[in-house]
Amino acid sequence: MKGTQKDSEKLIWDQMRSPSGNPISVSSAPTRALSKLMAFLIIFVSVTYLVYTLKIVSSSHPCSEDPFNAHRHFTQSSSLISNITIVPASQNQNQVALVLREEKSPQNPQQTGLQHIVFGIAASARLWEQRKNYIKLWWRPKEMRGIVWLDKAVKTRRDEGLPQLKISRNTSRFAYKNRQGHRSAIRISRIVSETVRLGMKDVRWFVMGDDDTVFVAENLIRVLSKYDHNQYYYIGSLSESHLQNIYFSYGMAYGGGGFAISYPLAKALEKMQDRCIQRYPGLYGSDDRMQACMAELGVPLTKELGFHQYDVYGNLFGLLAAHPVTPLVSLHHLDVVEPIFPNVTRVEALQRLTVPMKLDSASLMQQSICYDKAKSWTVSVSWGFAVQIFRGIFSPREMEMPSRTFLNWYRRADYTAYAFNTRPVTRNPCQKPFVFYLATARYNYSMKQTVSEYDRHRVPHPECRWKMADPSSIDRVEVYKRPDPFLWHKSPRRNCCRVRPSKKKGSMSIDVGVCSEGEISEI
Repeated sequence: MKGTQKDSEKLIWDQMRSPSGNPISVSSAPTRALSKLMAFLIIFVSVTYLVYTLKIVSSSHPCSEDPFNAHRHFTQSSSLISNITIVPASQNQNQVALVLREEKSPQNPQQTGLQHIVFGIAASARLWEQRKNYIKLWWRPKEMRGIVWLDKAVKTRRDEGLPQLKISRNTSRFAYKNRQGHRSAIRISRIVSETVRLGMKDVRWFVMGDDDTVFVAENLIRVLSKYDHNQYYYIGSLSESHLQNIYFSYGMAYGGGGFAISYPLAKALEKMQDRCIQRYPGLYGSDDRMQACMAELGVPLTKELGFHQYDVYGNLFGLLAAHPVTPLVSLHHLDVVEPIFPNVTRVEALQRLTVPMKLDSASLMQQSICYDKAKSWTVSVSWGFAVQIFRGIFSPREMEMPSRTFLNWYRRADYTAYAFNTRPVTRNPCQKPFVFYLATARYNYSMKQTVSEYDRHRVPHPECRWKMADPSSIDRVEVYKRPDPFLWHKSPRRNCCRVRPSKKKGSMSIDVGVCSEGEISEI
């Protein structure tokens, strides 16, 4: 039986393998159909698995990132990426022929932008014709919203590129008893409330300033973007004068340097400010009245060092050449101090500053310190403003302190009356710096870098008997720097600079940029 069974199974198997066997002809159709179906299923499953795997790999995030915040982070970062286009510069002998203008791409609705800020500018009719030129330097009619609040009407012209003008309401019902001040302080202190009552939509911040205040708009946005506009915030900075801060308050934002108030806080202030002002008739100015009301609301000053009151006289060079490691937001008292560039008017000097401001606003005035060790020189770069070359080696600790090229607001006060560290202007004739002021700036498309050139300020230098290289052989300094709009998204740190070989006679070449791993300003 077993042998017969095996023989019959073998016969059937041989017939199935044989193309001429009868059993094959009977069962071939369903077998082929089944084989095709199985092959199709295997291919389908394989393709599906492959597509799904590729999708996971392409959308994966590093372990250190929060996958739920990745899309938000990308949209916020991409909203700050600037497209660079060329626009004609104003005809100025010290300006470049072409200026690069930063144009922001459409913003994420959640990202704070110029459209969310309303400016309130305090002005007087007596000084309007002179000071409106400062406002023209930074105001963008098609991008900004704001009001200039005047004490009385002034003559206006069409297409001046200025904000809307309004007359402040009468304040005669408010008592003013300070014999040293002027009652216009009440009018100016109420600008916030009067601006809020205009009912503008989609406002996140109210920014106050004077008619002689110059704002760097992109840096203002960078600073305000750090804070939640839905909370109560009162943001600004102090006076450079220690005595001023004592007389008024170390907790007060000085209005000339500008200050910002979040929308909810401005609404709360508007409801109580008139009652608050009545309680402080003896205060001197508008700033201290504002701070008194903030104290009643329980809101402290959030200090941002980029708002500059500049309660000083004389030459701002020492302050600007050693700017703190923070975005430059504002400049004030421009009628009081000397022009920031020599041999030009105040307005012309500020016009020159707008060139690097448009190229790389985040890095404007930021200091870098490096050394030409072969020549024993110390080099300090205040990008977009000036370069200094010193004989000898100065430590970064010394260089980051402003030199006292300016005078205190209280003329009889000495250097101890400043609210920050300073260093004296050197008396050693060999250590007097050679200063190079900004002459031109442009964007090099092939190098993808800004190229700024600084010409030596030719003033008499005392004789130096040190046996070392003389910086007077340098006539021009060229600084190469890649724009970095995300500079302030990282922890504060000075950029590094490196002295590069230069083939041009009488020229020094410097590279400025983010410090590489392990790079320091080493003596």
